[in-house]
Amino acid sequence: MGAHYGNLQKVKDGKRKFGITPHIPGGFITPENLEKIAGVAKKYKGILKITSGQRILITNLEESDLPLIWEELGMQPAVKSQNSVKNVEMCPSAYCKRAKQNTIAVGMKLSKKYQWMEMPCRTKIGVAGCRNACSSIHSKDIGIIGDKSGLMVTVGGSAGFNPRLADTIASDLTDEEALNLVDKIFEYYKENAEMGEKLGFFIERIGVEVFKNAVLG
Repeated sequence: MGAHYGNLQKVKDGKRKFGITPHIPGGFITPENLEKIAGVAKKYKGILKITSGQRILITNLEESDLPLIWEELGMQPAVKSQNSVKNVEMCPSAYCKRAKQNTIAVGMKLSKKYQWMEMPCRTKIGVAGCRNACSSIHSKDIGIIGDKSGLMVTVGGSAGFNPRLADTIASDLTDEEALNLVDKIFEYYKENAEMGEKLGFFIERIGVEVFKNAVLG
């Protein structure tokens, strides 16, 4: 990840190509920004890929074109540093018949507060409006799930090299209570985890009950 926020892609026949991923909060994008992305892809011969993180990757780009592309997009990069909050994924709860809570407002508040914040390790947040937990909430470092009686908060999920199912540490919370708990989780994680230690592995090391007592106390 360089100054122009482009990732080197696979080098083929000695040709170096780059990919960029603009920040699309919660996967909700305006028609205007969608047109901008399509426009630069056409202009710079990019290839578009809808990612698992509710974003659009523009790849097959020349490194020399990256500053112009970002200028034309007028958008922020989704990831600015590796050990940070990389994403807040959300289901479309306000528009879904299965949703028990409209969790989009909570998700957007989390995105605005935590996107790009430095952490001990790469961190993902997921937010869903019902226990179907679309957006793979149980594999996220922190999850918020809407239920009839309020919000549930989950911690420590991972779908990476060492998969881990998240632990549910609180239920029946209001929006404000859930947001405050996320604040406490991040404070405790940043103060006590080792550099490069995923939240789930930090919880494994100290024990889930110790973790719960620390953030719920």
